This record gives sequence, C-alpha cells and structure tokens, in this order.
Amino acid sequence: MFWKKTAATQSGPIELEPAEVSARMGCGEIVLVDVREPNEIAAERIPGAVSMPLSQFDPAALPKGEVVLSCLSGKRSAMALTKCRQAGVAVTSHMRGGLMAWKAAGLPTAR
Repeated sequence: MFWKKTAATQSGPIELEPAEVSARMGCGEIVLVDVREPNEIAAERIPGAVSMPLSQFDPAALPKGEVVLSCLSGKRSAMALTKCRQAGVAVTSHMRGGLMAWKAAGLPTAR
C-alpha cells in the first residue's frame, strides 16, 4: 500500500497519503470530505470531494460509508476529527497534508 498508517487511537487518527486517497476514491472505497470554506473550494478543489465547511461541520450529516477528511494542510481536518469523536461518530482518518500534499503529489485539482 502507498499509505503510512498511524494507529487509530484516542491520541491520533489514521493518516492516509494523497496517492492512497486518490486510488481509493477512484475505486469508490471512500468518500473524501473537504472541510475548507466555500470560497477556498471555489478557488480550487479535489474532484469528487464532498464539501462540508468546518464552520458548519456536523458529524451527523457525514455521508455514509468510509469517510476521509481533508482541508488545506491537515489542521482543520484534525479539528473535524475531534468534533466527530466528541459526537461519537466513528471517522478515524484524514488525508496527510491536505490539498497542499495532494498537489505536491501531482494529483489533479479543479476550479
């Protein structure tokens, strides 16, 4: 596998590398949820990602299935993971490095 897995414990999530997220999105195995704000997503987004801004983030409204959270660099997706844990919603992974790492890996974006 391409991803680096850290133990999904109370202290930290599983962090997936952008290439793994892309491959798993392509197979329909995961849903990528982007927690950046609408103006950021309008400027540049990951094709196929679902928008759910952190400012309005509701763990109960997450799509069904395996969800991976993302943002620009990883900070806000970690905050969203905390909100999920506090709400008892079992989301345990986010994309390491966010959109910046996605672009650095040469993966496509859209406007």
